[in-house]
Amino acid sequence: MWGQGQIMGVFRSLIFLLSFQLLHVAKGSMVKLNESGYEDLVVAINPSVTEDANIILNTKAMIKDASNYLFEATKHRFFFKSVKIILPKTWKKNSTYSRLKTESYNKADVIIADPYLKYGDDPYTLQYGGCAMKGRYIHFTPNFLLDSSMIKVYGERGRVFVHEWAHLRWGVFDEYNNDAPFYVSENARVEPTRCSAGVTGKPVFRNCNGNQCTTRECQYDGQLYEAGCVFVPDLNQNSKNSIMYMQSLPSVVEFCDKNTHNSEAPNMQNKMCNYKSTWEIIMESDDFRNSSVVNSLVPPFETTFELLQTQDRAVSLVLDVSGSMNTNNRITNLRTAAEVFLIQIIEIGSRVGIVTFESSAYEKSPLLQITSVATRQRLVQNLPTTAGGGTKICAGIEKGLEIITNAIGTTYGSEIVLLTDGEDSTMSLCREKVKESGAIIHTIALGPSAAKELEEFSNITGGLQLYAVDVDVPSKLVEAFSEITTGSGDISEQSIQLESKDQEVVSSGWINSTVTIDKTVGNDTFFVFSWSKKQPLFFVRDPKGKEYGSSDFTIDSSNLKTARLSINGTAEVGDWHYYIQNVATVQNISVTVTSRAASSDVSPVILQAYMERANIAPNPVVVYAEVSQNFLPVLGATVIATIEKDGATAVSLPLFDNGAGADMTKNDGIYSRYFTSLSGDGRYSLKVSAQGRDQTIRLGRRQNRALYVPGYIENGEIQMNAPRPELADEEIQANLGSFSRTSTSSFKLDNSGISPTSSPQGFPPCKITDLNAYIENETVVLTWTAPGGDFDSGKADHYIIKSSANLWNLRDGFENATSVNSSHLAPQEAGSTETLTFKPEHLTIENGTVIYIAIRAVDDTNLTSDTSNIAKATWFVPPKASVPSDDEGNTSDGVNIAVIVAVVAGCVVLVCIIVSSTVCILQNKKKRKDRAIRM
Repeated sequence: MWGQGQIMGVFRSLIFLLSFQLLHVAKGSMVKLNESGYEDLVVAINPSVTEDANIILNTKAMIKDASNYLFEATKHRFFFKSVKIILPKTWKKNSTYSRLKTESYNKADVIIADPYLKYGDDPYTLQYGGCAMKGRYIHFTPNFLLDSSMIKVYGERGRVFVHEWAHLRWGVFDEYNNDAPFYVSENARVEPTRCSAGVTGKPVFRNCNGNQCTTRECQYDGQLYEAGCVFVPDLNQNSKNSIMYMQSLPSVVEFCDKNTHNSEAPNMQNKMCNYKSTWEIIMESDDFRNSSVVNSLVPPFETTFELLQTQDRAVSLVLDVSGSMNTNNRITNLRTAAEVFLIQIIEIGSRVGIVTFESSAYEKSPLLQITSVATRQRLVQNLPTTAGGGTKICAGIEKGLEIITNAIGTTYGSEIVLLTDGEDSTMSLCREKVKESGAIIHTIALGPSAAKELEEFSNITGGLQLYAVDVDVPSKLVEAFSEITTGSGDISEQSIQLESKDQEVVSSGWINSTVTIDKTVGNDTFFVFSWSKKQPLFFVRDPKGKEYGSSDFTIDSSNLKTARLSINGTAEVGDWHYYIQNVATVQNISVTVTSRAASSDVSPVILQAYMERANIAPNPVVVYAEVSQNFLPVLGATVIATIEKDGATAVSLPLFDNGAGADMTKNDGIYSRYFTSLSGDGRYSLKVSAQGRDQTIRLGRRQNRALYVPGYIENGEIQMNAPRPELADEEIQANLGSFSRTSTSSFKLDNSGISPTSSPQGFPPCKITDLNAYIENETVVLTWTAPGGDFDSGKADHYIIKSSANLWNLRDGFENATSVNSSHLAPQEAGSTETLTFKPEHLTIENGTVIYIAIRAVDDTNLTSDTSNIAKATWFVPPKASVPSDDEGNTSDGVNIAVIVAVVAGCVVLVCIIVSSTVCILQNKKKRKDRAIRM
């Protein structure tokens, strides 16, 4: 018989195999590593950025410098070989600019865009996942690229680029911490949070009155320095690392490695990567394994650049009308969803054509440019209404490419929306043609039998992979079509889905619900009601009480199962109520509400749904939802994910931005959750809805930023940079009012042969990632967020808590560390706050005490979580003087309290000597007067 550990090991290995079969809609980078050179790095400029040739010139210079710096930093292993820069269509045309192929702003590795707030020039990388997981994109502002004064606070632009590239490509994290800039070290000293610990400098407090600033020594507040104290480094260092701490220092040319890593520092790199150095993580990457050292002192190739320019969309709808589309209202639902795409989704100025296919393909409409409502209606009239015949997907694709070529003379940069519900064994015949076309193919798989090879076309062209569960109302297909918006980066052009729902309604039953239209949207607002059998009664009421009845809706004679209401002008801000009564026997009724930005000057709130496998065994699926307004995270939203699959019950779960469980970082606007209810192979659909209410919503700040250096010490003189502009809380209040958003994504488990639910044991509790510890009244106080019994669902059975005076003993020898009694603590439901206090055994808490604590959670089948982050509790009594004597020879332009203390102490000693001498003289005189008083 196998032991439990062996069974769990095999189980985790099998689940790990599943991870290679997961296909997902991702922000797909096109970067390739070819013989140590990164090729096809894409930089895209946002359409809102004012045209300036210096942005292009400085971007080129930055990446060229970054290539040399990266080559040195990675010990002659990596460099940047080729880069594509996408210019917006709002910039002047130039004959030297190439046409886009499958590149787009939405898939760019680096974006250049204005910040939402006036103080927002920090370069940053958006990271969703954990350690060693690739980021989404790097964001630079035009001001960062144009204002040379930024170099003083962030360092040379090429160095900053490498710092951010390490975030993006290798999933490492910052080695500083603005929230915990200092910590108490094991040798009972207050140290700055840095890597390596060899970086020299001194803590400084700056007092500013208007533009007049002075500096002084930092004072203690409790165990650490007072709030506002910053570490100012020496400009000239002996330390060569680390790039993830302060790449701006001239001496820094390396990442921290195993020998130089500061494992004590309370930074994100230690927390997220289990105290491994950044270089260790880089060495474990696929890039490192698939490369070798280049025998050269400089990169073997100079970076090359190609300028591309965005153009208006050219889209061909390639729609399956084979015989199977006659079942379950599919052809009717296809027509409704495609109609929504043509009337409500596709942007003005775009060109759209229609192709249908079964055993052969047919042109239903050539590409027409969307210039008016009449053009949209003309296209709608060419949508299919009947179905029959076989399925030849390649015939449809070839005809779709043909009508695009006829209209614009090329297929480069065009798009095909390919929808099918059937299989075709000959799909591979047009694979190469698709690859060479330079067109992006978005695929929509309808129902359980759509061709298994469908997503390959999306993979090789960078298109979206979408899946619609087969129901008898069009809502699932509408959700899929609604995701196919412009990839240009112009949010003001995009249609935004505010509501999407379908519900089975009994005879005479009602759907009474509300959708919120916030002040950032309201143009081109549509309500679409669909039904599976008979038209219901319905009306809509706006926030001011105005009602829209059935007569205000439009019902197309060729599609009698859908009604559409168009709101003229900009819709009223507030809650819109809709009421639908079913007058037939039980039937399904669906509701879709879409809108566009109210103004090009105010960015709307955006919701993006995303799923991927976690890179930790047993590799669960993680659901992500990013809620943002023009690059800033939106906090406090209520976010619900619904995962569906043909033949399986829909699963709904709330997502959280609390920094626990699957959520890596608290308050970053990325709401996350593990999804454990997988029901075998096949496609899964993900729909996420986000709701915000007035009192809960605010904006946050981006994380994973390049460090804003407060100043430098050069030749003993402190030279402070301008203070980093900080925003008051009221400045980052979202001031959005309430809002509603919906977004859709999909993923696929394919050919795995096993299912996670095939294990009778299920999943273990998730790793605890927010354990915190401190000492109070000679007891240690622990707080953490409770994990679940299955990752972050349910509740654990009990906890195993260990402590040690040595970090490495606890990390590498958890089982042998000292146990902490937690038998009286019954775990709460996942997401609850847990608290435990204990008095360490065999340890006296005194000045300089350091205790490390870690936790594992165990479920009712004895499956155990990974070890938590390691919390550190310290007891440190600072010296009475404001700052300990500076043994690094640094000076300050502030008052030196230590000198004053020394002078005062000297004076006290001198006074004591004088007083003692005086007393002695007086006593001798008295003795001579009265010899009877003697000692």
